[in-house]
Amino acid sequence: MKRKTLAAAVAALALAGLAGTTQAGAVPGTVSGDGGNRIGTLRVDGDAFVKEGGLSATWVKESGDVKQITLSGNRIGVLTGAGVAWVKEGGLSATWVKEATDVKQIDLAGNRIGVLKDNGDAYVKEGGLSATWVKESDKVKELELSGNRIGVVTGDGVAWVKEGGLSASWVRESDNAIGIDLAGNRIGVLAGNGVAWVKEGGLSASWVREADDVIQLELSGNRIGILKDNGEAHVKEGGLSASWVHEYNQAIQIALSGNRIGVLKGDGDARVKEGGLSATWVLEADNVTELALS
Repeated sequence: MKRKTLAAAVAALALAGLAGTTQAGAVPGTVSGDGGNRIGTLRVDGDAFVKEGGLSATWVKESGDVKQITLSGNRIGVLTGAGVAWVKEGGLSATWVKEATDVKQIDLAGNRIGVLKDNGDAYVKEGGLSATWVKESDKVKELELSGNRIGVVTGDGVAWVKEGGLSASWVRESDNAIGIDLAGNRIGVLAGNGVAWVKEGGLSASWVREADDVIQLELSGNRIGILKDNGEAHVKEGGLSASWVHEYNQAIQIALSGNRIGVLKGDGDARVKEGGLSATWVLEADNVTELALS
């Protein structure tokens, strides 16, 4: 995920009549995963729930007063209303570890944790939950982690990606960006004019124009998902020039992970399907304001 700008998200929510129920103050965070079996939801009252296993598994309440939830492998991250980032590792009832304060976005990928601070500084740590933070960049408005890649969009609309260690050099990827998404060797950017672009391979690979009128772009494995400004969710599977499959109408968020696709409707219903692009939807929860897949 990302719902690529708060403005776009609020506009979509307003059209759906849900704008008043969203948690304010958090930068949209990663909601798509790499093929895990966990589903997370953030509810209208700020409670965060996670389930593990099949689509009909039982929900476990993780925390209250949450404004962002993100999942990766056996880690769960939450950002509270007070701007405190917490992460737990292991089972759904593992103990929380306090990671940072004054945070407006948290992200997880493998054994990396990233936080974007209120002042625009982006930090990433690698290893255990108590590893040392490394400052990655300043003047950041969005942070994205995937594998050994780190992506940021800076306040001037430039998308940057680095590959390798935490101190690797940044490569300038795109201008006029309002969002970035990473998955494997793919990089996606959403431009300010609503055009979604994806490249595959090295950091200097060529961009492929994927779609117009987009407000959210998601990558996972060989799937690409988009949410259009009219509420339509589409997914393609395979190469960058594969055909789009229409997945849902009246959506305000889309999430991908492996062979799972999730959508959040304007009325707060969260649905997930597993298998092919035409699999059957399963209603997961209602009164949801954010959906995340591991």
